[in-house]
Amino acid sequence: MADKKKPSTKQPEFPSEKNLDQETTAATTEKVVKGDKKEATAKKETVSDDANVTKQHELDQAEIKKLQALVASNEDKYLRAEAEIQNMNNRFKKEREQLAKYDGQDLAKSVLPVVDNLERALAIDVSDPIGRQLKKGIQMVYDHLESALKEHNVTEIETENKTFDPTIHQAVQTVPVESDQKPETIVKVLQKGYYLKDRVLRPAMVVVAQ
Repeated sequence: MADKKKPSTKQPEFPSEKNLDQETTAATTEKVVKGDKKEATAKKETVSDDANVTKQHELDQAEIKKLQALVASNEDKYLRAEAEIQNMNNRFKKEREQLAKYDGQDLAKSVLPVVDNLERALAIDVSDPIGRQLKKGIQMVYDHLESALKEHNVTEIETENKTFDPTIHQAVQTVPVESDQKPETIVKVLQKGYYLKDRVLRPAMVVVAQ
């Protein structure tokens, strides 16, 4: 008859307190390591995000400066253009005023030789009745013409006993100074000069004592 197996009397093994402590320590260490890795990863991501933000901020600042420079340049161009337009308007206004002020200058210049010829005719001595009558008619024409010129602000430049002024006189001849004369004094007028308002229309042609 076969032998019967005896029931096992071996007790189940339980981890000792030391093993439990080691396992607990290992698990805690693993958790700490994993936590440190996560924290490190999070810090790395945070640093990366901060770097991206800083880089974007720098790009934004550069773009802002670029736009500010563009605005300043356009503003400067606008101010320059506005100033140029204002200068042009002032110049055109002044030119219009000058044209209006000296309107008729060319006509007045054309009339002056006629006045010169009438004065030469009046300077001729006549004795016969016909000559006197003719001279009287010339005098009337001369008086009317002179009056019309004055009405349009064409006036004669004063020369008698005046000191020579190159801005209004033209010296065509000089003579020695006599005892009763001062140097640079006008002693004779060869052709009258005229103003148109405050502008010299024609300088007077004179003889000057020097």
